[in-house]
Amino acid sequence: MRFAIFHRITLSALTSTFGGIVEAQQSKKVPRIGYLTSALDRVNPNRDALRQGLRDLGWVEGQNIVIEYRYAEGKNERLTDLAADLVRLKVDLIVTTGGTATEAAKQATTLIPIVFTQVGAPDKQGFVASLARPGGNITGLTNIAEEVSEKRLELLKETRPKISRVAVLWDSATGRHSSKATEEAARFLGVQIQILEATERNDFDRAFEAATKGRAGAMTVLSSGIFHTHREALVGLSAKNRLPTVYDHKDYTESGGLMSYGPYVPEMFRRAATYVDKILKGTKPADLPVERPIKFELVINLKTAKQIGITIPPNVLVRADKVIK
Repeated sequence: MRFAIFHRITLSALTSTFGGIVEAQQSKKVPRIGYLTSALDRVNPNRDALRQGLRDLGWVEGQNIVIEYRYAEGKNERLTDLAADLVRLKVDLIVTTGGTATEAAKQATTLIPIVFTQVGAPDKQGFVASLARPGGNITGLTNIAEEVSEKRLELLKETRPKISRVAVLWDSATGRHSSKATEEAARFLGVQIQILEATERNDFDRAFEAATKGRAGAMTVLSSGIFHTHREALVGLSAKNRLPTVYDHKDYTESGGLMSYGPYVPEMFRRAATYVDKILKGTKPADLPVERPIKFELVINLKTAKQIGITIPPNVLVRADKVIK
């Protein structure tokens, strides 16, 4: 009888303890993060790279982390409402792509941590106090637009040594710093530039007409979410006007653009996962320095070169990480 009573008490205690553990596990909060971008909702290798980076760190979407995706689909004016929606959901963190999305998130909250990607000169845009000491609730990965501006102009100059005037297409929503960096690089290389502003798809035709009238011998397209979303249109206009153009991302070249030079973006998004991981585990954004890209890639489309009637010099071609024939 004593054994039976003890047995029942022991089983009852074990059941109670096990039940408490299960209940504690079930009640444990699953982190919820936001993903804010001006891009379209479609197959996205950068988004997939972020997911893979999180998986590598033990965060599996749908199991121990939830990701709320918000796409502006090329309409920057929607970003403000989308950012506000993420704040209303009380997400634990927001990952942003590009300066425009980061600005929208910044305006929406000063408390929720923000991890940005593909932002040039975040200190000059007011997102962080400095790259080494971000301060506040924002940090992330810069694409150092200022430092690659000269390289893109050099590529155009090497490809077309006789050009003296280059059109620069920029989106004012991304910040004046991008075009200023290109202006400084042009002065160093002895090239005149023609600044052309475009903030939406309807501005593209007018910009190329101005480039033609200004007798630009080539064009460089600066980083912009709007440009990337409508890259097929930009690539088509460059081909139509037979204007050698260099872009900041390989997606343009793979869509028919002549050449691109910039950070290897998927790696940037995988690295963004480490920021998410550290912040979810208690590190403050202010204590995480902004990271610069460590890998760059040059992509050249020879089919496009032939189409617009130019020859890529061997010394440029040999440096390409990828050649599209």
